[in-house]
Amino acid sequence: MMVSHPMSAAGMAVFSQGLALGLGLIVAIGAQNAFVLRQGLQRAHVGSVVLFCAAADALLIAAGVLGMGQALGVRPDLARALAAAGAVFLAVYGWRALRRARQAQSLQAAGGSAGQGRGMVLAQAAAFTLLNPHVYLDTVLLVGSIGAQQPAALRGWFIAGACSASLGWFSLLGFGARWLAPWFARPRAWQLLDGVIGVTMWSLAGLLLRHAWAGG
Repeated sequence: MMVSHPMSAAGMAVFSQGLALGLGLIVAIGAQNAFVLRQGLQRAHVGSVVLFCAAADALLIAAGVLGMGQALGVRPDLARALAAAGAVFLAVYGWRALRRARQAQSLQAAGGSAGQGRGMVLAQAAAFTLLNPHVYLDTVLLVGSIGAQQPAALRGWFIAGACSASLGWFSLLGFGARWLAPWFARPRAWQLLDGVIGVTMWSLAGLLLRHAWAGG
């Protein structure tokens, strides 16, 4: 009978938390997702767009978690305060997702030109990714402060989970666009997805508070 290593089990648990948080924040109706979906439908520079968006998220997530971890390492009181603020944010985010679940919305990928060069397409991807202030609030501040609550030895697992969410989601949008576009155009599908996101965000808020106060 094989017994899993406790560190491995803890690492996978933290990885799952990072993955769930990353998916909860990135799976939404927005300009960046619509842009990636549009490129996938046009089959134009899909790999480059997916790689750029995922890499940008990964750099911001890693910078947030590692930077926050270093800053909060000597300030446990600040760490608990940020944990409380993060939990409130997640609870509000979850409530808003559940409220969206009661409304009819769909993700449209219209517009653009299939004849644009790779440089122009990547410039647009950079604009959609880096000029959106919510990107920094989500990846650097929120994901960073939550990831910093994890033990130092497990932060890499959390970063890997959150980055996997970005890579998986953008790959799904870009490379699966032709099959997924009809699904994304159905408001009912987004209502169900928002319902799952809302419950997930509330669960993560509870875990964050429990972890922060148990460590205090």
